[in-house]
Amino acid sequence: MFTVMDRISRPGHPAKPNEDICGVSGDWAWVIDTSIFPGTTPVMRGTSDAAWLATFADERLSNLAPAAQDGVALLRHVMEEARTAYRAVAPRERHEDFITWPLGAMTLVRRRGDVLDAWTFGDTTAYVRQPDGSVATLGDAPGLRAAESSKAAELIGQAGSRPTTILDEPVFLAWLGERRERQRKSGIPAALLSFNPDAADRLRHETAPCRDGTAILLASDGFSALVDLYRAMDAPALMAAALSSGLEPLVTLAREIETERDPDGRLYPRFKASDDATAILLRA
Repeated sequence: MFTVMDRISRPGHPAKPNEDICGVSGDWAWVIDTSIFPGTTPVMRGTSDAAWLATFADERLSNLAPAAQDGVALLRHVMEEARTAYRAVAPRERHEDFITWPLGAMTLVRRRGDVLDAWTFGDTTAYVRQPDGSVATLGDAPGLRAAESSKAAELIGQAGSRPTTILDEPVFLAWLGERRERQRKSGIPAALLSFNPDAADRLRHETAPCRDGTAILLASDGFSALVDLYRAMDAPALMAAALSSGLEPLVTLAREIETERDPDGRLYPRFKASDDATAILLRA
């Protein structure tokens, strides 16, 4: 069983829906960070199909996880249910058009005796702090962050723009359109939380020791930016700060960096001024 020590989920912009979520159920916990191609008309309830997918997955995981034995099978089941719910509402032309689907990065963990299983889609992260103070980082986020920041620097430089306006710049829209067309031609949906249950077979799976007293922090990329983009601290310092002072001061620090130290995205190139920041801190 996990004990929840703290949790937080703060939207990147007060006028936009928060498309992150986190949850816990027995020996299972998760963080989900969804998105959708800009300009895609929503078809589900609310103003964001991405937020709908995050909420749907969170609710189904909460109900199904206690009886589950395997993360891949669990997520495949959740994605099958999400696809059915989506198709019941979406126009037929959207059923197989994965370019218009909401997508989600996520990390799902399960404690299995003295072992932690972690299954990851995309750029969410699990930080695991052992009772001796050593910290492991699980997931693909650091490498994915480096590639995204490099592209953001390139496009912001070309446009002479900043994170608050880059998403509307012609150079960004052209790059996004080319990327979208390449994905469509490939015919292969991304290895992310979506309406494609087969993507579950491409989950990254890792394990870490998880004796009593182990602390686990699950974070969306808006939260892990403190480590892998802003370099405000390393993973052990992040865990120490979370355990000593909670998660609120850490999100406040991220927002201070984004709005006061680097609003123009010159020090830390990025596609959003501030991203949704979500984390859940657990004790085994």
